[in-house]
Amino acid sequence: MKASIAEQAAARAPWHWLVLPGLCAVLAGCAHYVPQPIDPKAEAAAFDSRTLGPGSWSLLALQAEAEQRNPDLAIARAQRKAAEAAAITAGARPNPALSTLAQKNTSAERGTRAWTYDLGLGIPMETAGKRDIRLAQAAWRARAATYAEAETLWRVRGRVRAAYIGAFPVEQQARERSMLQSRLSEETQKRLAAGMVSSGEVLQTRLAAQQAALAVEDAHRRRIESRHKLAASIGVPERALEGATLPFSDLSAETLPSAAVIDEAAKTALQARPDVLASLATYEAAQTALQLEIAKQYPDLSIGPGYSWDAGALKWSLALGLVLPLFDRNQGPIAEAEAKREEAAASFRATQEQAIADIAAARAAYAQASRQLALTQAMADDQAKRLRSAEWAFRAGAADRLAWLAAQVEASAAQSTRIDALLDAHRTAGLLETALRQPLASLSALPSSRGQP
Repeated sequence: MKASIAEQAAARAPWHWLVLPGLCAVLAGCAHYVPQPIDPKAEAAAFDSRTLGPGSWSLLALQAEAEQRNPDLAIARAQRKAAEAAAITAGARPNPALSTLAQKNTSAERGTRAWTYDLGLGIPMETAGKRDIRLAQAAWRARAATYAEAETLWRVRGRVRAAYIGAFPVEQQARERSMLQSRLSEETQKRLAAGMVSSGEVLQTRLAAQQAALAVEDAHRRRIESRHKLAASIGVPERALEGATLPFSDLSAETLPSAAVIDEAAKTALQARPDVLASLATYEAAQTALQLEIAKQYPDLSIGPGYSWDAGALKWSLALGLVLPLFDRNQGPIAEAEAKREEAAASFRATQEQAIADIAAARAAYAQASRQLALTQAMADDQAKRLRSAEWAFRAGAADRLAWLAAQVEASAAQSTRIDALLDAHRTAGLLETALRQPLASLSALPSSRGQP
């Protein structure tokens, strides 16, 4: 009998030598840490070297460039990748545990084996579908992060649009009006010297000329500020815009969205807004979190097969372990998960209601801006006709130079008002597009010129 036991031990001995190589093979497949230090000076130099390149850059091209360079989008993209990577953690299965034990019987009789060797393997087993619930929760969180990235993209597009519209060179029209106002003031001053007008009229035209000059400086200041904002929203230094041409041909009345396009986009706006979908995915993740806490009421199992060589005798064992849920039934975490689900539901309703309000406000603002644009267009057309009549009368000798200059000033002012109304219509159209979270076809009608001469 003893020989038989010795032979069995000898036959199983080679397996002991396989344990260490097996562990080495497992460790060899582990990931290794690779440091990636950040050099602030190098990062600043890399940012300063960014450029858009020469050529014509439309709004769509600038928005596409911002999608690649904007730091907020880079953060949102990294957060989405982190959420996707969390699914790997959620789906990981618990590793078995290997344990060994050696003990010596110091009171063993002479000639008998005094050492006992034990080898145990603990195999954990999750119950109640916890792993599947964790995977579902990670999937919802990854989906919410994806929608959050899309929401960030819309915010960035909106900032680029607002800065692009603000960079429109309105000071050109203001400079023309200032020049005409100065001529009118000079002509009025001459008439005062001839006794043809009163000093009050001269003072009025002089103040108007000064206000027109201040309007030129204010328009220039606002354009420079908008160019700084445009560069920041894209993710490039301000000097990167120096070699780029902004034609602003996409800021015409023809590129404004029609009512039919808006009505069609509004039908599915609430189902397409990323912030609403992200809030809904967050709620579903909160639901699965509650489901997971409820599942944790049921204890996991641990099966432990073991092998023992006890003083020359081979012994097999099988252990079963679990935590007895006698005092803690996970009621605290369940209550917290229920409260967080209620919070997520309230957040979803608030987000959806805010979306409805945003869309309604944006549609009303765009409708008002469209009506104002139509009125200013009619006014500019009327002033253009009066200017032609005044010019004809001046050249025919039926009107003096002062009346002609006054007509030019009025026509220039009407044209400036029309341009302001056009830019405001595009600004509100951009706010409407952002509220709908859908590209409006009329706004994207022109081709996306990108650094093309």
